[in-house]
Amino acid sequence: MSLWFWVMPWMRMGASGTTIRSASMVDSSRMAAIHAEGFAVGWDRSEIERMVLEGDVADVLVSQAVFGEIVTGFAISRVVLDEAELLSIALDPEVRGRGYSTSLLKRHAERVRRAGAESLFLEVAADNAPALALYRGLGMQEIGRRKGYYPASKGPGDARRDALTMRWDIAHLDPTPRAW
Repeated sequence: MSLWFWVMPWMRMGASGTTIRSASMVDSSRMAAIHAEGFAVGWDRSEIERMVLEGDVADVLVSQAVFGEIVTGFAISRVVLDEAELLSIALDPEVRGRGYSTSLLKRHAERVRRAGAESLFLEVAADNAPALALYRGLGMQEIGRRKGYYPASKGPGDARRDALTMRWDIAHLDPTPRAW
């Protein structure tokens, strides 16, 4: 369960729903905390701030809470010419399994398309069944495998894990800017 759940109980998500918006610098600490909870090697706040400052496309999932909003997930991609790489997508453990990642990734793909990308690439651990179900459900295609790409998941004696590389054709998405 998320550290935020225990440290700030008054910030628990309310029934008023979630929204997706462009990330800003003030979101970086929360994004770093979410990333650290979901990955063996997490990004720190300064790394996320650097990505946002460099113009990477970053979106946050925001849940309405009792006293305002709280970032409960994010997606960040780097766009170069007509290709984008999904650098990370992560959700707070408290909101996983509710379908938010699909909405977040679809909205994120729209923004990446408006930034000029026609394809979105990513790497995912070959044993990450929930992520693979998400990506395949959106129509992403496996295009390769990287043996031993990710560090061991549990301890020093565990074997490194393979990564699958995937591609998502987003050229069909409307690149016209629109209000969020």
